[in-house]
Amino acid sequence: MRYPVHSIATAAPAAQPELAGAKSAYGFVPNLLGMMAEAPALLRGYRALSEAFDATSLTPAERQVVLLATSAVNGCEYCVAAHTVIAGMQKVPAPVVEAIRTGRAINEPRLEALRRFTEAVVATRGWPTSEVTAAFVAAGYGSTQVLEVVLGIGLKTLSNYANHIAETPLDSAFAPAAWSRVQTISA
Repeated sequence: MRYPVHSIATAAPAAQPELAGAKSAYGFVPNLLGMMAEAPALLRGYRALSEAFDATSLTPAERQVVLLATSAVNGCEYCVAAHTVIAGMQKVPAPVVEAIRTGRAINEPRLEALRRFTEAVVATRGWPTSEVTAAFVAAGYGSTQVLEVVLGIGLKTLSNYANHIAETPLDSAFAPAAWSRVQTISA
């Protein structure tokens, strides 16, 4: 089922401030947020979780690893493309992004431990093995980062599932980074 992608003008009054804030921050209203404006509470919740995740102890690169890995495991074509572009803007090394997009190991041990932990939490619905968790901790992360990863997974799961249901069209700004979940499944 396709949902409308609202502009500031077509959105419900409760969603308009959120969309205006997005336009101010990004220069445009991403289709994800325009679609979420159909349910202003979802849009507000997503934006609040996004701000909270940005305030974690994880670096911008680490946050992008969590968001990309979650989106790839969940098969969200919109979010993998969007976060590929965003990761590039945040100077995440291209080989790190490409590894996640193709389901391969990251050559940086700390980020690989983060990717593996994130993917395990998503795939097991919160029951990662003690070995994966121990490798995450051995890479220099602690209990705070375990829970911050859960926050990032929750944030992306909201957008991943909403995009699946709404069949959100990819923005032209993200089109150069288009991704298909078949790429990871077959990798």
